[in-house]
Amino acid sequence: MKGDFVLFVDDEQNILSAVKRLFISDPVTVLTATTALEGMEILKSNTVSVIVSDNMMPGMKGIEFLTWTKTVSPDSVRILMTGYADLHAAIEAINSGEVFRFVTKPWDDMELRQTVLDSIAKYKIASAIKSADESKLLSLAQTIELKDHYTRGHCERVAKYAQMLTDAMDLPDDMKKNIKYGSWLHDCGKIGIPEAILNKPGALDAEQFDTIKKHPGWGADVARKAQLPEPVVNIVLYHHERIDGKGYPTGLKGADIPLEARIVAIADAFDAMTSDRPYRKKLSAKEAMHVLKEGESTSFDHALVDIFTSVLSGVIYNNEHVK
Repeated sequence: MKGDFVLFVDDEQNILSAVKRLFISDPVTVLTATTALEGMEILKSNTVSVIVSDNMMPGMKGIEFLTWTKTVSPDSVRILMTGYADLHAAIEAINSGEVFRFVTKPWDDMELRQTVLDSIAKYKIASAIKSADESKLLSLAQTIELKDHYTRGHCERVAKYAQMLTDAMDLPDDMKKNIKYGSWLHDCGKIGIPEAILNKPGALDAEQFDTIKKHPGWGADVARKAQLPEPVVNIVLYHHERIDGKGYPTGLKGADIPLEARIVAIADAFDAMTSDRPYRKKLSAKEAMHVLKEGESTSFDHALVDIFTSVLSGVIYNNEHVK
């Protein structure tokens, strides 16, 4: 057997045979079951990274089965396969936290394969976080960046800029460490976003942007399940909030946004502005600092922007490389 274990549960044998063929070239071992009861027995004796279950099956339905798996195999990433007629139930299952994604039947082979591989990566993130292995954490953050060709090195640079702020503020060492981890992992929820959206050269439509806005919540879910410290979860969840309350995903405003998230929001925005993106060319460091200053008290914390731009101005003045 090779690689990560993925369990497919479906009462149709031809479907199970088809998914086995789909992953024949991947470092994945596909386990199959034709009933929820068979799936339960497999989970009792195997460590499974991803569980994919059909919903409409004789006996126990897929949603019930996946809910049961949360007790026996809590770290497994759960995917529901469903027909269009049962789509409402699938959406409810996602909203209630029972499943990570759903795939509609008949599925697109490449979409299903990518969804499962993304789910394996999500499982590995949670496992690495639990082990508190810094090298694994950074490596996984870098793996996520490979989905978006324009953000390579982004997580490390965000951590560096955030450290400039935390050093200037003389924060406690444990908070500095949490902010470093949160900077590395702030975009871990993007593992669930299709590459076509991440790499779209033009403006996103409303539906695509709604998908993008889900990544903080998805990432925070991973961080919580890995029992990360609260400041790390806060960074992942709130780094796109705005001081004026017009950010996402929750619309927090002002001091209600945790300090650690306000710090990383500035570091994240500065690196985004000074990096090439599909929809625009990068700004210079001075231009990006000007944009940050313009966003004081609307997007960013006024006092933190002052500290950050002061530190960066000193770096530039001393002819040190900002990047």
